[in-house]
Amino acid sequence: MTTDRTTDIWGARTPHGRGTPWPARVDLHLADGLAESDVERWVRSACVLCSNGCACDIAVRDGRMVGIRGRAGDRVNHGRLGPKGLYGSWQWQDRDRLTRPLVRDGGRLAESTWDEAMNRIVRRSRELLDEVGALSHGFYTSGQLFLEEYYTLAVIGKAGLGTPHMDGNTRLCTATAAAALKESFGADGQPGSYNDIEHCDALFLFGHNMAETQTVLWSRVLDRLDGPDPPVLVAVDPRRTAVARAAADSGGVHLAPLPGTNLALMNCLVRELLERGWTDRDYVSVHTVGLDELTATVAPYTPERTAEICGVPAADLRRAAEIFGTSPRVLSTVLQGFYQSHQATAASCQVNNLHLLRGMLGRPGCGVLQMNGQPTAENTRECGADGDLPGFRNWNNTDHVHELARLWNVDPLTIPHWSPPTHAMQIWRYAEQGSIRLLWISGTNPAVSLPQLPRIRDILRAEDLFVVVQDGFRTETTELADVVLPAALWGEKQGTFTNASRTVHLSEKAVEPPGDARSDLDIFLDYARRMDFRDRDGAPLVGWSGPEGAFAAWRECSRGRPCDYSGLSYDRLRGGSGIPWPCTDKEPDGVDRLYTDGVFPTDPGFCEDFGHDLLTGAATPPEKYQAQRPDGRAFLKAAEYVPGPEQPDADYPLRATTGRTVHHFHTRTKTGRSRRLHDAAPRPWVELSTQDADELGVAEGDLVRVESPRGAVEVPARIGTTRPGVVFLPFHYGTWDVEADHGRAANELTVTEWDPVSKQPLFKLSAVRVTKVS
Repeated sequence: MTTDRTTDIWGARTPHGRGTPWPARVDLHLADGLAESDVERWVRSACVLCSNGCACDIAVRDGRMVGIRGRAGDRVNHGRLGPKGLYGSWQWQDRDRLTRPLVRDGGRLAESTWDEAMNRIVRRSRELLDEVGALSHGFYTSGQLFLEEYYTLAVIGKAGLGTPHMDGNTRLCTATAAAALKESFGADGQPGSYNDIEHCDALFLFGHNMAETQTVLWSRVLDRLDGPDPPVLVAVDPRRTAVARAAADSGGVHLAPLPGTNLALMNCLVRELLERGWTDRDYVSVHTVGLDELTATVAPYTPERTAEICGVPAADLRRAAEIFGTSPRVLSTVLQGFYQSHQATAASCQVNNLHLLRGMLGRPGCGVLQMNGQPTAENTRECGADGDLPGFRNWNNTDHVHELARLWNVDPLTIPHWSPPTHAMQIWRYAEQGSIRLLWISGTNPAVSLPQLPRIRDILRAEDLFVVVQDGFRTETTELADVVLPAALWGEKQGTFTNASRTVHLSEKAVEPPGDARSDLDIFLDYARRMDFRDRDGAPLVGWSGPEGAFAAWRECSRGRPCDYSGLSYDRLRGGSGIPWPCTDKEPDGVDRLYTDGVFPTDPGFCEDFGHDLLTGAATPPEKYQAQRPDGRAFLKAAEYVPGPEQPDADYPLRATTGRTVHHFHTRTKTGRSRRLHDAAPRPWVELSTQDADELGVAEGDLVRVESPRGAVEVPARIGTTRPGVVFLPFHYGTWDVEADHGRAANELTVTEWDPVSKQPLFKLSAVRVTKVS
């Protein structure tokens, strides 16, 4: 590859018209000085640096990963890779890896053996089980492990220990996607398909900066925009991103609401469809419930009133509604701008409502993509490692609990189901209060990614909390752990993962992990063996010893559920492309779009959840759910807009929102070790509007101090990229400066508040002040 893809982000265009296949374009990058003929073998995998799940082949030479190329025949990427995939997926392998376990002695971490490290964990685990019971154990995992690892962890936690305290950093990025899908459709599972981009006439991006968060998917949009019959775009984002500029250029509209007002904006769009008659009345009558309540709830949200709440021109609101209401085929995508903001689930459900009102589900070009932020976030939800029960089962349905008990051959009372599973924010609160005394963190860096970092550091430092961290590198979090376990990373282990469009890929092992590092699966299996977890008949609870056995066990767990994997196998996944679930004997190639027949998984005996009040988060009792008689119909959920929990004032007059940048992933544990990606974005910054910068006397590049009631950061300023009253900071950068009264991490500023339904933190809603430093 000769072009620098850190600057040529989306690569060369391959324009095409509506309804025609997306042309292939194979992206390739090899280590300096190597040609394709120098590669000894190519190993099949898929990229794990965003939720797109681009199929790829890993180049191997002399036992090392030396490059990567996209796979032209795959349904997801048609050969393309983004900058993170090309430069960040494999170039970290020789950079300061963890190679041996570490244990804390005398206040310092020192190298140890696996026996010593695991014995310490098991000894403390057994002590706490004897003294306190299973509620003393908490697990906080990732959206970047493999399906087999999540399922094994779920069995250990739910059937071995019996703790409800299990969740992951997916709570920070994808919890609202799952919640909105359950509330509207009865179960998790992406209704739409990436293929809908080829067919749509209009594309709405709600809080989704696709150009930076999913670069290959955006290149797919750009190829439609550059071809005949391009779609009209509508972008909802307070920043003027590449997506927002493309929306204006397409004849669409950029809506830039004040952070925290998304629900008011969405209620206005729903109202306009209803008022203007842009609905499919027959579809709504046959396939939905809740129209009367929705109509009454959104009635006050006229474009004029909504303009006052959101700071968006009424004419722009009308134009956006007209595009949605009159376009023959509409595709909508939703991401963190909605998920990490105020009334997240309620706003995201309104996106579902727009599609239900127009009957735009299950047909080419008509779909909803409630997106994920991480490559395997879907698997945490499917397998139950996010706290839910495996297989999209309902914790409040006794029959579902008994199904799992029979599958695992354990007493149903062992499986925690007496109350909702513990979400991540509550897990950290329990650790803070001292009821959780062993916290096992796998594949994530909460000392940078969680909100209100001063609080998180205090929790991790607590003397009575035993912290286990497994990772591939030393991070801000490992430095606060009692035991650190070296984990194998992508390319160094085998397993499957499912992207945001339900497409399953197999990632083969390309090279050996460094030193004594082990796969996360082997670590969990070792813990299960040492704890001697048994089923009712005295057999080992976890009956597999490797990834393929774990996949076979999961396949049976998923059989008959919405996320049915029963038709999949490792051999089938070694074919030319990924395969979407549900995949069964009747649908051996998987299902591209859900709900083509207008029948939804809302039957009380089958659904994943009985729903909630979107305003308060109160759970709907099973009896009330059944009384609605959904009978396979979707729910038109409604909620009034209320102001967010933290508003600007005289001391903190601006609103801060956080997010991603194209060159980095999460807390940069991998991408920060890629020379190209690091050099492209080596340090954090803050974005200000031109108006706010002028009032503050700040110019491009000036060092400014951004303060909230919780903390401060000092970073250079970028001017003119966001709307007045709003500042933006990328969240990837950590490393606390203990000698200063500020750090670099955006989450020094953020508030410990969360959505009442999805429990996702409100990263987009901090009141701050900005002052010029130099």
